[in-house]
Amino acid sequence: MQAPTLAEKLGTTTHLSPILRKAKRFGLDAAGLERLAIQRGCDYYGSESDLPLEVPKISREQLSDEQLAIALLNPALRYHPQTLRLGAAMLGAEGNDPSEIARLAKMERCEPIVRYIAEAGQKFEGDNAFWPKLLALLPASDPPKSSVVPHPTRFVAMTGFTRKGPGTVVWWIRPKPHGNVA
Repeated sequence: MQAPTLAEKLGTTTHLSPILRKAKRFGLDAAGLERLAIQRGCDYYGSESDLPLEVPKISREQLSDEQLAIALLNPALRYHPQTLRLGAAMLGAEGNDPSEIARLAKMERCEPIVRYIAEAGQKFEGDNAFWPKLLALLPASDPPKSSVVPHPTRFVAMTGFTRKGPGTVVWWIRPKPHGNVA
């Protein structure tokens, strides 16, 4: 039996996704997209050495970080909370273009998911201009079912103790900058 799609879990229709078809041409299924995100620096969720299968090296020219983020957040993809967390991390990747993300989100019918994550990004990174720019490009929408999408705190890392003693430090989980990964 095949795992349900994110669209099915959200109670919407699954569509034929251009980005997922492109990923499939590179040999990437849902697990392959996750491994590619880890390969591109999302090592918070695991390292390349933890990966059971090899992922082909796919350049950012072949599949941009924006496209990878939207592929991971795509309602036509099989549902898995880890996939959504990796998508949120890739959404916040250094150098992503908010207008390209908004365009892809519309094309792939995942604007509510992207908006939900961008609202969390703005909450936790109020000084990062990326999030309000992205939100301004997305239509208003009701948030997705809370029982389906990860809680916004799952997109950040928090510590309760710092070098100065007790205190909360919060940072958005994102891939390492481009210079550190393939």
